[in-house]
Amino acid sequence: MPVYRYKAVSSTGQNFDGQLEAKDIEDARSMLIRRHLTIQSIKKKPTEIKLPTIGSGIKSKEIARFTRQFSAMSNAGLPIIQSLTILEEQAANPTLKNVIHKVTQSINGGSSLADALALHPKVFDRLYVHMVAAGEAGGILDGILLRLAEYQEANERLKRKVKKAMTYPAMIAIVATLVVIIMLTFVIPQFTSIFKDAGISLPWPTRMVMGISDVIRDSFLIWITALIAFIVTFKYLLKIPKFRLKFDGFMLKTPLFGDLMTKSTIARFSRTLGTLLNAGVAITDALTVTAKTAGNTKVEQSIMYIQRSISGGKPIADPMTETKIFPPMVIQMTAVGERTGGLGNMLIKVADFYDEEVDAAVDTLTSMIEPLVIVLLGGFIGFILVAMYMPMFSLSDAVQ
Repeated sequence: MPVYRYKAVSSTGQNFDGQLEAKDIEDARSMLIRRHLTIQSIKKKPTEIKLPTIGSGIKSKEIARFTRQFSAMSNAGLPIIQSLTILEEQAANPTLKNVIHKVTQSINGGSSLADALALHPKVFDRLYVHMVAAGEAGGILDGILLRLAEYQEANERLKRKVKKAMTYPAMIAIVATLVVIIMLTFVIPQFTSIFKDAGISLPWPTRMVMGISDVIRDSFLIWITALIAFIVTFKYLLKIPKFRLKFDGFMLKTPLFGDLMTKSTIARFSRTLGTLLNAGVAITDALTVTAKTAGNTKVEQSIMYIQRSISGGKPIADPMTETKIFPPMVIQMTAVGERTGGLGNMLIKVADFYDEEVDAAVDTLTSMIEPLVIVLLGGFIGFILVAMYMPMFSLSDAVQ
């Protein structure tokens, strides 16, 4: 939506200078009037041409720290504006400092905290905004902020575990690939010139290794271009909903990483939904928000199916079973929580259990991948060495 800059005065004579999103200028005027502000000037903000950026420039752990400090200040009885002003002064990240300043301006302009946070969706997601809105409506903002901080810290720990599992094998594979490329590019050609000068007959392993070396050296730029083209094409395909859905479903079924991804997804689903339900958010709204934060389109589709089934009057366990994503233990605990009226707390227990399962899956994955990569790398390098050593017998005979 378009953004409008305005200058206005409150009934107490306080000046306000800020910006807001609205469908058109009349809608912007109506929003300011509802805030009991007298408009001095209002105009549409010119469209800015910016280079594309990745993310918001603010790390998730910084948001978690901000929420924890905000919760402590709110619990101590400090007003929202004063708390935000202190947090703005303490923020080390200039991007976060600017966002907090804009949130403070919006609240000074008459917006609620939830509405002010919603203007920055790259920093404060829908879950964050929904929970803050529930806290404001129920008069328990300090408690909601505490739950949000705990949720974000637990989610950050989960991300670190999954990142650890993905990063370690990726680094080993990259190093292994670089070692092999260096050998084929710089070491093998030295032997090739010796064998050609000797004029001896070469066995097929040697010819194969020399052929691979020639292809890499002679077509290096072509291979780099092809790799870049593949990455760009793959990223484009991931933006196509049908392809992304099939790819995400495939990733959940992969032999090594599928189990880890499934367990981390269930942990995130359970903690997000449980946190929202404990905050007083309606289950249909909570499921909608949980779907958007699932991180996997296949899981998102399944959660939205659960949401539609619940809206039709079904208990939550029935559609969870039909999705064939959730294990029987999760479904049974969810059904018990729904029957006893403690679904939110039960889901948090499920999330804690699956956090431990993710730990075990990470340890299993790293313990399996490390020897596997070493065996593959050692086998390939050993094959290269043997292939280069075999002609030495013929060369020795020729010299004699």
